[in-house]
Amino acid sequence: MHSDLDADEAWERLRASRSDPPARANTGSRRKTYSAALEQAQQLFQAAAVVGPATRPILVFYGLSQAGRAIAAAAWSLKGEEWRLDTHGIKTTGFHLPFPDIEIRTDPPGTQGSFVKVSEILGSPVWETDPQRLEDVWDLLPSNLRYPLTANDRLTPLYTVGDEIGVGTYEHSLLSIPVCGIPDRVIDIGTREALDDFLAAYPNVAQHESYVTNRALSQGLAALPDYTCYEHGGGELVMNWLMPQGVGTGFDGLATSAERLAHLRAMTRGYAGERYFLPLLPRMRRELHPLMAWWAVLYTLSMLARYEPAVWGKVISVDDSPHAVPIERLLERAINHLPVLIADTITEVST
Repeated sequence: MHSDLDADEAWERLRASRSDPPARANTGSRRKTYSAALEQAQQLFQAAAVVGPATRPILVFYGLSQAGRAIAAAAWSLKGEEWRLDTHGIKTTGFHLPFPDIEIRTDPPGTQGSFVKVSEILGSPVWETDPQRLEDVWDLLPSNLRYPLTANDRLTPLYTVGDEIGVGTYEHSLLSIPVCGIPDRVIDIGTREALDDFLAAYPNVAQHESYVTNRALSQGLAALPDYTCYEHGGGELVMNWLMPQGVGTGFDGLATSAERLAHLRAMTRGYAGERYFLPLLPRMRRELHPLMAWWAVLYTLSMLARYEPAVWGKVISVDDSPHAVPIERLLERAINHLPVLIADTITEVST
């Protein structure tokens, strides 16, 4: 599992795109906004890299927000003046609560706030007046897998193989891949029921056809999931999915590696060279896009830093707060990961 990305290469990709902007950002006001917004985004990220946690979330968030304007300018799905963004489209309350319990809400669908409109472009949900806890959104970020805010049971992304599944000509009738990052609380119980209960929060994993099992101990006992456990905790399980109906252009009508890769991509999100199955949070219609999870978390941290600086100072104090180091790691990874996600997202909305 990758932990860092090449931010410099991503900024090169973004700068190179400005001489010939993609999709609808190629002409007129959209072209001007695309170029200016990306320049501002890059400068804000560069400024964020040389300051500490006291002000870094403010700069990183506004860098991401400006990049969102470039994403909207390029998006094929937005016509006329739909691409113009106003307000944040997201709200944070409950700063008096414990840090993990801070509440995040969004504006309604169809409004022009930045969070709502970019979510619409990416097919990512908004949740209006029903709050989501900061901790629950925090746990959706692959970069936070090793940095929990509490000891509570977590719903984190489950990672799997990257695009190497598409190499070669190996053909068969199922998509078979390891699902990695299954927590100890599921593995230790070991039953099919415990696995089913856990996977209920992962709709695309729950649709599996079968998985690798160990041999039944004696006649009449059901075989159990055959996990591979990691030394550092957690483990993985090889699982199988039926291919979509009508797929099978390979030898004897079996699915080719390219078809299996396409099916994997349809069920997962790409991030840092891996593919991830994302959990579905309560009251959400579908999984939150990783870029929007970053957006919600960074917005929350930036608002806390701006409007409650004394509270923020205590939260980021390594002498006083158990959240200080996880926040430091999150902000470090934001500077490395987000440029790549921004560049990939612009490609996604321009295709």
